[in-house]
Amino acid sequence: MPATLWYPLLGLTALLTLPVLALGLVGARAGAFAGWVRVQSRVISWISHTVGITVAWGTLFMVLAQFSVVVMRYVFGFNSIALQESVIYAHGIMFMLASAYTLLVGGHVRVDIFYHNMSERMKARVDLAGTVLLLIPVMLLILNFTWPYVENAWRIHEGSRESSGLPYVYLLKSVMIGFAGLLLAQGIAVAGRAALVLSGHESTVTPQEVP
Repeated sequence: MPATLWYPLLGLTALLTLPVLALGLVGARAGAFAGWVRVQSRVISWISHTVGITVAWGTLFMVLAQFSVVVMRYVFGFNSIALQESVIYAHGIMFMLASAYTLLVGGHVRVDIFYHNMSERMKARVDLAGTVLLLIPVMLLILNFTWPYVENAWRIHEGSRESSGLPYVYLLKSVMIGFAGLLLAQGIAVAGRAALVLSGHESTVTPQEVP
C-alpha cells in the first residue's frame, strides 16, 4: 500500500483504538472516554449490520441465478457464462462483506472450551487482547498486501478470461479491501464493548442490541 494511504490508515486506526485501550486498561479513571467509545462502537456496529443485511440478499440471487443456469442448460440447451460467473460474484461479495456482521453477532467459529465458562470481565479481557493483538494487526497486513493486487486489477480493468464472461473482475477483487476494512472496524467495536465492560459501563461483552 502506498505510504500516502498507509499512514492515514494507521493514524485512523490508532485514533479509534487508543480511547478503547485507555478505557479498557485504566478502567473507571478513563471514564471520560466511555461516551466516545460507546458511540463509536454503535456507529461501526450499525454499518456492519446494514452491510451484512444488504449483502445477505445475495443468497436469494444465487439460488435464482443457479436455478436459471440449470434450467437453461438442461431444458433449453443454452449456456450463459456471464450468469454462471454472477453466482461466483454474489457468493464472494456476500461472504466477504458479511464477515463484519458475523463478528457483530458472534457467529465466527471460536474455540470456546474455556471462553464459554469465563466471567464477563474475563471474556472482556480476552476479547480486548485478542482484537488488539491479533485481529487488528492481521487486518492491517491484509490491507497492505491486498492493495497492490487490487490496484493492478484496476489498472488493467481486469475482466473474465472467458470472452462472454463478466468484465468486472477488478470490482470483485476490490471486495477484499472492503472485507478487511469492515472487519478491522468491527474489531475495534468489539474491543470497545469489552473496554466498556472492564470499566464498569456495560454488563456483558455480548451485544445487547443489534442496531
